[in-house]
Amino acid sequence: MTILPINPAEDASSEALRAFLGGCQAKAAADEQAVLASISLVVPALDPLAVLEAIFEPTQPHFYTERPSDGSAIAGAEVAMSMTAHGAGRFAAVQRFIEETLARTVAVGDVSAAFGGPHFFTSFAFHDEVEAGEAFPAAHVFVPRWQVARAGEVTTAVANIVVEAGSDLDALTARVWRAHGKFARFEFGGTEDAAGDLKFTQSETGDYRATVRRGLERIAAGEFKKIVLARAIDLTANRPLHPLTVLNGLRQRFPECYAFSAANGAGQSFIGASPERLLRVSQGRVETEALAGSARRGAGASEDAALGAALLRSEKDVREHSHVIESITRRLEPLGVRLERVSAPAVRKLANVQHLHTPMRGVLPEGVRLLDVLAVLHPTPAVGGTPREAAVARIRELEGFPRGLYAGALGWINARGGGEFFVGLRSALIDGERARVYAGAGIVAGSEPERELAETELKFQALLAALRG
Repeated sequence: MTILPINPAEDASSEALRAFLGGCQAKAAADEQAVLASISLVVPALDPLAVLEAIFEPTQPHFYTERPSDGSAIAGAEVAMSMTAHGAGRFAAVQRFIEETLARTVAVGDVSAAFGGPHFFTSFAFHDEVEAGEAFPAAHVFVPRWQVARAGEVTTAVANIVVEAGSDLDALTARVWRAHGKFARFEFGGTEDAAGDLKFTQSETGDYRATVRRGLERIAAGEFKKIVLARAIDLTANRPLHPLTVLNGLRQRFPECYAFSAANGAGQSFIGASPERLLRVSQGRVETEALAGSARRGAGASEDAALGAALLRSEKDVREHSHVIESITRRLEPLGVRLERVSAPAVRKLANVQHLHTPMRGVLPEGVRLLDVLAVLHPTPAVGGTPREAAVARIRELEGFPRGLYAGALGWINARGGGEFFVGLRSALIDGERARVYAGAGIVAGSEPERELAETELKFQALLAALRG
């Protein structure tokens, strides 16, 4: 990426903007390929979700993620550049797209600010291949036409413009200048809620207890040690659902989770409040975690503490948790990633459930990129099973429905190679008045179908409460 020593804030005029885009156009003509022009500006404080909600269009792709407890959020909408991929090479294909795009990017402004510069919003489905008719491809990455992000007290807005040799510079300048004025004085109009109470009809894709029993039979036969099996509940409302309204409810209920929304531009949005970080890379450090083994929250402090203590002593849950740690450690070793962790898991308490949790950190070796790590991590045993290949191969057959982005990897990558990905858990696919809600549980020897059913019921509560308002 080429960073020019130009500060758009010092000469904030449409003439200066046109001159910059004219230089990008000359480069595009000389190189015989389009240039991505990226303009970053620190702007007055904005709520990225409120911005996205104010300009939401079902026909435009968007990506949003926020972790309220960290004070960070990022939103991007519309598409400047994008690509899709599938198969075992999908992570490498996305990496090539990022490198090729950055090689023809010219950036100006507050590029070094938090969330400055172009970002690549990326989603990987659970499986390497998806079935016909699914809402999202196996891998999708896009650079948005605009993005706005908050990191603590700093809000950064970025405009990304594709400039070709034959582009209409006057039209491009006018569009970006209008956007600049809007972000400098953003006015929120709010959304209009349809009249009347929201009501749902509900159905389920199958008998989950029978699914668990079939999984246990495979474990007993020695096919694998653990398999994660999910349920899907289909809801139909009496009026269309607004995905960002539902998402706002989730981020308020679960500030310690990743609130997220990925829209495909065809009217479908995958939203959720995920408790699980899959991978974070920043300043040469890599962070991941093991999150497996669950219990409900107690009605009072004493009961809650007792349930947490019982979880720490549970042989079945501790064994399930250790499968995840061992797999992550083993898969990252060939990349030269050595992870540090505490000797025993702690209990991570969420609003409606508590998990065994072990954070893991290490140094990212020279030459190893975020997507190199992600490619070997996904899917972890926390959402797939152990051994991974054997368990994942049976999931579709046993569950009876396609996962899509459920338990997939979603996140962003910046121009410096840093980024953050989370697992698409506690999630739902919103499509007009319909919603499919997902929840799963890890099945190991000793799992009880009734208990696993109860665990998924706990996990469903987050989405069902947000959907029903």
